[in-house]
Amino acid sequence: MISRLRGRLLARRPPHLLVEVGGVGIEVEAPMSTFYALPEDAAEVVLHTHLAVREDTLTVYGFHSEAERALFRTLIRVSGVGPRLALAILSGMSAEQFARCVEAGDAAALTRLPGVGRKTAERLLVEMRDRLPEAAGTGGAVTGGGSGDAAAEAVEALVALGYRTAEAERLVRAAAEPGLGAEALIRRALQRAVR
Repeated sequence: MISRLRGRLLARRPPHLLVEVGGVGIEVEAPMSTFYALPEDAAEVVLHTHLAVREDTLTVYGFHSEAERALFRTLIRVSGVGPRLALAILSGMSAEQFARCVEAGDAAALTRLPGVGRKTAERLLVEMRDRLPEAAGTGGAVTGGGSGDAAAEAVEALVALGYRTAEAERLVRAAAEPGLGAEALIRRALQRAVR
């Protein structure tokens, strides 16, 4: 099991990161909360990871903190919640916000996340209520923007998280502000979507 990576951040293209570890480039899928906490490209990063082994693929999921990874692992044990939906949940709200939603029984807040319908939200509330202590949360801080067309990159990241293209474009347009990098734009768009 690969549970931690320490290496040089080569590239970031939400939801994927490329981390060089011992001369090997490892592609890692990560929630936006992890992107916000990362240093600039080519800096050393430490990611807490979860390795998913499927019939035909090995996928490494990376998280800024052990608490995020713990919540991810707890989420994917819920019936009907796979890794992609778990990443979307962690991208749309911090682990603390998720815990507050579960404690308050706030299904409406959960249904504002991409891919979470009413039934899934209710299932999350029921199944996560007993599991919250093992998945204590943590938040993430925003870091600087990226290069290239930030709006297009933001739309692509939102689509990868489960939003329809038209919805992703609308959210990015509403969040746009001169000088914002892709990561900051994605964060603002996700915050608007959850409101």
